[in-house]
Amino acid sequence: MNLRIVSGDLENAFNLSQQIREFETPYSIDEYEKRLKNSSLILTGEIGGKVVGFKVGYDRYKDGSFYSWMGGVLLDYRRKGVASVLAVFQEKWAIDNGYKSIKLKTHNKHEGMLSFAIEGGFQILNCEPHKNIGEVKILMEKIL
Repeated sequence: MNLRIVSGDLENAFNLSQQIREFETPYSIDEYEKRLKNSSLILTGEIGGKVVGFKVGYDRYKDGSFYSWMGGVLLDYRRKGVASVLAVFQEKWAIDNGYKSIKLKTHNKHEGMLSFAIEGGFQILNCEPHKNIGEVKILMEKIL
C-alpha cells in the first residue's frame, strides 16, 4: 500500500465523510468548518490519487486532550492499514503539539471502530445511555 497523507484538505475530508455508510446522518460542511476552525488537524489518505480515508479532530475539551472527532475509510480500502496510518500520524501530531491524550466517541453499534480503538490502546472512560443499546455513546481515551 502506497498511502500518501495530506494535511489540511477539508473539502476532500468532508466529501469522503459523505460516502461512509456508517454515517447515517452526516454532518454538514458548515459543522465541519465550525468545529475545525481553531486548533484542529485535518488528514486525508490517498492511494493512487484517490482519497480513501480521512481523520479530523480538534481541541474540544480544553483539558490537554485532542478530540478525534470524525474519521473513516472507504469500504474497499478497509483492513489495509489506512486507518492505522492516519491514527499514528494524528497521535504524533498531537504529541508534537503538546497534547497528553486523544479522546474519541463512538456508538456501541460501531463494533469495528470499538475494536480498532481498543486495539490501538484506547480505554473506555464513560458511556452515555440510550434506550436503543446500539446508540449508546462510548467516550474513550488514549494516553500519549
